[in-house]
Amino acid sequence: MVPHIPESKDRLKSKVAIVTGAGTRGELAGIGQASAILLAEHGSQVLVADMDGERGQKTVDTIAAMGGEATLFVGDMTSRDVCRAMVEKCQDRYGALHILVNNVGVFGAGMVTDFDEEVWNRALDVNLKSAVLACSFAVPAMAAAGGGSIINISSIDGMRAGSIRNIPYAVAKGGLIALTTNMAVHHGRQNIRVNAIAPGHIYGAFVGNMPPVRRELRKNASPLGSEGTAWDVAWAVVFLASDEARWISGIVLPVDAGLFAATPLSVLDYLLAPAEQ
Repeated sequence: MVPHIPESKDRLKSKVAIVTGAGTRGELAGIGQASAILLAEHGSQVLVADMDGERGQKTVDTIAAMGGEATLFVGDMTSRDVCRAMVEKCQDRYGALHILVNNVGVFGAGMVTDFDEEVWNRALDVNLKSAVLACSFAVPAMAAAGGGSIINISSIDGMRAGSIRNIPYAVAKGGLIALTTNMAVHHGRQNIRVNAIAPGHIYGAFVGNMPPVRRELRKNASPLGSEGTAWDVAWAVVFLASDEARWISGIVLPVDAGLFAATPLSVLDYLLAPAEQ
């Protein structure tokens, strides 16, 4: 029998989601904001969590204007008490929790020979510790609801050395991958799926203003030769959150225009003479 394919609004009907770092920084959508909007568009009730109430409220207002349901939660997700309160507010408001998107993050530059220890601590706290704390309270809530889907937003920099020297950031994002695989095993029998997404060279709110020449290089380094946005990642979030991915757990999904399929020399022609391609 062919499985039922739900309509867009029914795809996540009766599902409750938390998206951390779901506020907006400006004109360009970030992964958290785009994920919250698409989850709501597909029927999920969404708790929009962000440190900045004004930014988070903009996402809530956008969802409301589309006819969706969202609630704002303001707090620093590096705090155990805040993460506990976040999950409790979600349960109090919507009665359950089925989806957690650990997206909140900050950059961290430096090599092991020159990084700033405060930058290191902040990168590990925001990118990794926040996810661990959120999961520690989300898992019991999901188990009580019959199961769920946890999606950790990692990075290709957590899997390969990137174009920027960013040891604090890369190590934290690599830690998210370790968290993902271990949790997938530990909580699978509770019907909780845990997956990670590794965004590639997307252009969005997180990277801010970038020189055109660098954007062009990033675009041409990928086999598809196109620039990604936060929405490309958000669509992957929707899939992994949905029952369509019910048999997928413990994976790291690159959303990277095929970048991981290439070696530097295999795309050399695109980088040397992009205008001719």
